[in-house]
Amino acid sequence: MTRKTQVGLIFGGNSSEYEVSIMSGHNIYNAIDQDKFDVHPIWITNDGYLASEADSFKVLKDPHYTVQNPHKVANISNLIELANLPEIDVFFPIVHGNLGEDGSLQGLFRILDKPFVGDDVLSAAVTMDKEFTKILAQRAGVPVADWIAIKRFEYDEENNAKCDYAKVSEKLGGDLFVKPSNQGSSVGVHHVTSEKEYREALADAFRYDDKVLVEETIHGTEVEVAVLGNDKPLVSGVGQIINAAGTFYSYENKYDDDSTTTLQIPAELPAEIIEKIRVNALKVYQATECSGLARVDSTLRESDQKIVLTEVNALPGFTNISMYPKLFEEAGIPYSELITRLIEIGQERYEHKKTLLHKIG
Repeated sequence: MTRKTQVGLIFGGNSSEYEVSIMSGHNIYNAIDQDKFDVHPIWITNDGYLASEADSFKVLKDPHYTVQNPHKVANISNLIELANLPEIDVFFPIVHGNLGEDGSLQGLFRILDKPFVGDDVLSAAVTMDKEFTKILAQRAGVPVADWIAIKRFEYDEENNAKCDYAKVSEKLGGDLFVKPSNQGSSVGVHHVTSEKEYREALADAFRYDDKVLVEETIHGTEVEVAVLGNDKPLVSGVGQIINAAGTFYSYENKYDDDSTTTLQIPAELPAEIIEKIRVNALKVYQATECSGLARVDSTLRESDQKIVLTEVNALPGFTNISMYPKLFEEAGIPYSELITRLIEIGQERYEHKKTLLHKIG
């Protein structure tokens, strides 16, 4: 009998996207090919406790299930227990946001010398930081929205020009988006058109990060592309986000049952625009040195049909309404097969990395 691959499915985490991660973990667990894989759920609670496998199974069935953290130290206080799981052949992290997709967890897997699904340390870190993503995209020739970055020390300075709506508007226009540089799923994102809204948006965004981006608003529709693979990645077709008038793709519109947003898959757009969106997505994927998977989000500007990069999500959601798996399902790769490919791609990268020399000899 062929031995099954032992998969450590890590979900939850000390993140603003904790609930999304639980939903994604639930879906992956239910859809994974059980003829090929044995899944060991590894739940990191929202206060940073690595729960037992028994409790991890329970929260997959009931997302509201909780356990008490017996430790006083936060941020995965009993992390050492991961090293006591020698049966794990490959880790599948679906921890969104802080400590999950910013390179931290990926660095841990490298230290543990285990293969893992998704982007490596560098690409996870740079794609988590929206400003660094913009800089790399520009270098690759992909248009981005004009922006300024405000650091914590600048925000704390009295009379700093970056915190003055009138002065910022001279550069970017009066129609702006304010967002934490290192967050995902529209957390802390605000659309502002006045001094009062700008002050309130900055205050909220700085609750989540020490660097906040202020961007010109690109009026148009959001288009998204899923990418799968390492050196020769597969680029999906294009999905389009259709928002109700006067709204944007907020956290609530992504995940609430009463969302006013619809996903159009495939996007009903001219063939030349579809192709340009896909070409840009591949350029950004390679410029940020992504591997495994990523979802590349852009805006199709209504005034001139120019495609402007929004962000790269290196660990997209896998809920039942998430764009990434839906795009590949449209491309002929069902959810279960997509999970299998992601695991195999992670293992392939690991095997290649083992061939590289790290010292002269």
